[in-house]
Amino acid sequence: MNERSEMLEGIRRAIGSRGSDRESDYASIRRGYHQALPIDLPECVHLFVDRLHDYDATVHFCPVEGIAATVAAVLSGRRKHSLLVPPQLPPDWMPSNFEFIRDTGLSYGHIDRSEGVLTGCAIAIAATGTIVLRHSAGEGRRALTLIPDYHLCVVFEHQIVGTVPEGIRLMSEFGRAPITTISGPSATADIEMTRIKGVHGPRTLDVILVA
Repeated sequence: MNERSEMLEGIRRAIGSRGSDRESDYASIRRGYHQALPIDLPECVHLFVDRLHDYDATVHFCPVEGIAATVAAVLSGRRKHSLLVPPQLPPDWMPSNFEFIRDTGLSYGHIDRSEGVLTGCAIAIAATGTIVLRHSAGEGRRALTLIPDYHLCVVFEHQIVGTVPEGIRLMSEFGRAPITTISGPSATADIEMTRIKGVHGPRTLDVILVA
C-alpha cells in the first residue's frame, strides 16, 4: 500500500461508513504517541517551568498563603498599579495597595487601555508549557485575556498534567465552554520570518506557580 492509499484508508476508517460501529472504528485508531510521561509531579513542574522559560515567560513561586504578596511583588517589579480581573477572582489573591477592576462587561476600549489582567487557569500541560483557560468566572472571558498587553496568571501545581492527551481528556469535561491555550507570550514570525510579540495576545506573560 502506497502512502496515498494508506492515508485515504485512514480517513475512511476515521469517518466510518453508514451502519458502521463508530465507537469501534474510533477505538481501532492507532495511537503510538505518549499518553502520559513516566515522571512524578515535581518533575512535571520542573518541565513546565523549563518550557515557560523557553517561551520567555517569567515564573514566580509561592505557597498558597503567599499569592497576594507575590502578586504585589510582581506588579511592583513591572511598575504596574492597576489590573483587570475576572468577576469571581478570589479576593485573597489581590493585595490591598493595588487597584483591581472586575470585568463586569467592560468595553474593548477599556480593556485595551488597561495595564493588564490577572487570572487563574483550568489546566497546565508540562510537555508543551501550555496554560489552558476555559473562561470560567475565575478566568475571565476571552477578550479579557487576549486584548491586554500583559497577563499575570496563577497556576497551581495540582493543575499540571504531563502531556497533551492528558490535557485533552480533562478538557473534554468542559462541555461547550470556550477554550484558549497559552504557550508563552503571544508571538509570530509569519511576516518575513521576523519574530514579533503581542500580535494575537499579551506581549508579556508572568506566571505565579503555587505549591
